[in-house]
Amino acid sequence: MAAALIGGSFLSAFLQLLFDRMASPEVVDFFKGQKLDDRLLKKLNITLNSIVGVLDDAEEKQITKPAVKNWLTDLKDAAYEADDLLDEIASGALQSKHEVVSPRKKVRNFFSSRNPFKKGVVTQLEEILERLEYLVKQKDAFGLREGIGEKPSYKIPTTSLVDESGTYGRDDDKEAIVKLLLSDDGNGNSTGVIPIVGMGGLGKTTLAQLVYSDERVAECFQLKSWVCVSEEFDVSKVTKDILEGVTRKKCDTHILNQLQLELEEVLMNKKFLLILDDVWNDNYADWDILRMPLKSGAKGSKIIVTTRNESVALVMRTVPTHHLKELNADHCWSLFAKHAFDDGNPNALHDLEAIGREIVRKCKGLPLAAKTMGGLLRSKTDVEEWEKVLNSKLWNLTSDNIFPALRLSYHYLPSHLKQCFAYCAMFPKDYNFKKQELVFLWMAEGLLVQSQGNKELEEVGEEYFNILVSRTLFQLSTGNQSGFVMHDLIHDLAILVSGEFSFRLEADNSYKIARIVRHLSYTRTKHDAADKFEAIYEAKFLRTLFPVELSRLPPHKCIDNEVMQNLLLTFGRLRVLSLSQYDNIIELPNSIGNLRHLRYLDLSSTSIERLPEVVSSLYNLQTLILHECKYLAVLPDSIGNLSNVRYLNLFRTSIRRLPESMVGLCNLRTLILQGCRNLVQLPTNMGRLICLNHLDIGETKLQEMPLKMGRLTKLQTLTDFVLGKQSGSNIKELGELQDLQGQMCIRNLQNIVDIQDALEANLKAKRHLKVLTFRWNGETENPEHDREVLEQLHPQINLECLYIFGYGGTEFPSWVGFSSFSNIVCIELNGCRNCTSIPPLGQLASLKQLSIIDFPRLVVIGPEFYGSCLSMQKPFGSLEILSFERMLQWHELVSFKGGAFPLLQELYVRECPNLRKVVLSDHLPSLTTLKVVGCQKLLVASLPSAPRINEMRLYDDSRDWLVEKLSSGMHRLTIGTFQSLDTLYSILELKRLPSGLHRLTVRGFQSIDALNLLMEQVVTLSVTVDEIEIEECDALRFLRLNSSYQWTSKIRYPYLT
Repeated sequence: MAAALIGGSFLSAFLQLLFDRMASPEVVDFFKGQKLDDRLLKKLNITLNSIVGVLDDAEEKQITKPAVKNWLTDLKDAAYEADDLLDEIASGALQSKHEVVSPRKKVRNFFSSRNPFKKGVVTQLEEILERLEYLVKQKDAFGLREGIGEKPSYKIPTTSLVDESGTYGRDDDKEAIVKLLLSDDGNGNSTGVIPIVGMGGLGKTTLAQLVYSDERVAECFQLKSWVCVSEEFDVSKVTKDILEGVTRKKCDTHILNQLQLELEEVLMNKKFLLILDDVWNDNYADWDILRMPLKSGAKGSKIIVTTRNESVALVMRTVPTHHLKELNADHCWSLFAKHAFDDGNPNALHDLEAIGREIVRKCKGLPLAAKTMGGLLRSKTDVEEWEKVLNSKLWNLTSDNIFPALRLSYHYLPSHLKQCFAYCAMFPKDYNFKKQELVFLWMAEGLLVQSQGNKELEEVGEEYFNILVSRTLFQLSTGNQSGFVMHDLIHDLAILVSGEFSFRLEADNSYKIARIVRHLSYTRTKHDAADKFEAIYEAKFLRTLFPVELSRLPPHKCIDNEVMQNLLLTFGRLRVLSLSQYDNIIELPNSIGNLRHLRYLDLSSTSIERLPEVVSSLYNLQTLILHECKYLAVLPDSIGNLSNVRYLNLFRTSIRRLPESMVGLCNLRTLILQGCRNLVQLPTNMGRLICLNHLDIGETKLQEMPLKMGRLTKLQTLTDFVLGKQSGSNIKELGELQDLQGQMCIRNLQNIVDIQDALEANLKAKRHLKVLTFRWNGETENPEHDREVLEQLHPQINLECLYIFGYGGTEFPSWVGFSSFSNIVCIELNGCRNCTSIPPLGQLASLKQLSIIDFPRLVVIGPEFYGSCLSMQKPFGSLEILSFERMLQWHELVSFKGGAFPLLQELYVRECPNLRKVVLSDHLPSLTTLKVVGCQKLLVASLPSAPRINEMRLYDDSRDWLVEKLSSGMHRLTIGTFQSLDTLYSILELKRLPSGLHRLTVRGFQSIDALNLLMEQVVTLSVTVDEIEIEECDALRFLRLNSSYQWTSKIRYPYLT
């Protein structure tokens, strides 16, 4: 019955879904079982097929003909009705299949001729057919023709995300803004405000980002903060965002007065740079309140405002507005070419350049349009396809604010991607969405089409997402590297193409909600009461109900129980339901079982203690999110009935056990158990979950893995593998898991009895594993056995990070330190209590971070540490951070003749009481941070020269020897726990204080005399200090500080109560 669709219209993919549903065994069997006339079904198929051919023509004509647009809206509404009916039939069949009690009786009842559902199906189907037949007649009246507007052939690229680095034509703009930032704008002590004004898509945000990250700007300002303001201007929210930006700490209060006082204190006498991006509010009173605490900043502080509205600039500016212009033709072409051609070089396809330059000319210098059109034509080499875009009638449309080039980027999307893009219209502007979240939402709505290949639905969704990114319809969020946003103009485009089917509930628009709305979002607040939702009950066919947050809200949010009950009773066709973060929800009403169509249920961060049994009757459910439901301790024993669940997230719940019925989740792809600290055991027959791709069991108390884990051959993620006392041999099950990738920790390696079992784990073959952790309990009785086990756990050479804890051998196997591990960037060796030597790690070419911790028997680190002397490269040529901790017997590190550690930036030596010599190298040109604690015997002569060092910590056990290593460029110094006044006197001599010191931290002083001496001497001797921080000093209440010193306001007491 399925029809072959050739068009690319929005509805084409949706109608294909209907064809597939009509041909499904569930629907066909229902019609046979009910002895219904299948001519109704055939008639529906024929009617829809008669419409398919004109959809492309209708989609193009709707832009200029409102009647055609209304026709398409009516058609989509009828298609939704048909889809709901067919899904109801399929859901009934699924329920019959899963019924536990008297299954035969249930099946007979569902297919019985006495089933009342039969009459309802016939009636609804006849009504839908009547609507569709009317629409078929109308298509002829509108002159819609078949085969018009067929889209160019399209092949999904196999590339991942496109690199968006590089800008064109903004050097002069950048220099002009930087010049204003670095100059005195003549405003006395007031803060300068620089507006950047331009239409949407011109690159105002990009320009601000270029300026913000400029090195000259970074050196000029002590504090910086970036705030995306957007359309909803709330003084408290913006103030809070500024405060969190400059302090880089979360702020829990939402009280404006408290926020402003705290911000004023933080900015006091500090030179700051603030970016207020995408400002729409031109109310002077709001701006006047917002800027009050900003006045406390030092002279030269600046604010950059980006806005589309000249009125905003007039209200806020202190200097003339910088008006951003369109790009010139060459720069616009360069930007287009970067995105249109694989290597950014149009010369390789010179026959397309003439057409491309004509397309760029139509972009009229708008960077977003050039980038979008480049993404549209990326990797296409057919001249006809380029000409079709160039000659499209859509360039001539000016009926709305959507730039024609952006409309074209949508017009030439394949049908299935148009649906996915339009779905995002329900999100508010500037909403940060995650890739995985959106893929699950698309999946719940049936928008993901599996091809004939073996790709999982999740992989299909990720592919769709990446294509929309490559088309610049989605872009990475600047404030959240794991999130994505839509540009304002792109969001406007999504709203336009979605029409009335997507709705964003706001305080002032609830009266606009239409009956046909299917997807709805709203902003979650501290208390969501009944009046907020009164209007949405009009949209009784709702399929998506999704709360969002645009900013951090107080942690406690609630929804009235009556509201929740009404929502569940009213919207029986929901596919997507989120009640996340309402922490007043302690239980779900049984009415949740009415949601037969539900595919996505998010209850994360609620206070539920258990799921009702009726949840197990949601047989269509695909995604169940119980993330951080910290009171949830049990799952229903019938949870295994949810055979369609693909994603189950139990992160940080209080689950103690997983029901054995869990093995009934035959379609489960992802199981998240991370942070379930009460969980001690997995289901016995876990090996039956053969579709499982991802298993996260980190931070649990699992004591061993179940048997036959080797059956899970599709596993890609296995965070931990735990060996029990009686099941150490289970490690060989890893040998069957060939597709493991990412990171894995093997715990309780002391339980391995047979060395051969470790060999059969076959870690050498797992080329996609990047991070490996090996853990023993540190109580070995046979050091040689531990060494042999580790020898057999030789990983693949693509490894990037290696962590070894509690290893009991006296030395490491030869593979640890092999130069063939050329990708390793991080190594930690911790708690190796029998080791008397360190492996040769110096020839690991990519190693950046190395930690050696708790080697109580290690005495000397000799030349073997640096590796083979035959190598031409300097040992530890890439190392940036080096740590030694808790090495009780260690007394010497032998240097390497010829130099080593050329890039070492940070050196930490802690609790090594017998250490005398640390001769890393004669000269450490890159060292900026040196921290030595608990090394009373360390000789100053053994420390290398470090001219760039800018941070050091001095403690009582350091005596005065470390002071000789202070460089004049040091800007941060910590002095702590000095009891000896003689030592303190010597440190505080004028000639020994760093001349460039800016920040001084005083910590742990118990002697009032020592503290007073320190403060008086520092005040007298150093005039460059910008900030003094006093921590953990009980004697603080007796501090004598001469109030005549002008900079006493620089002293902070973060822990004073």
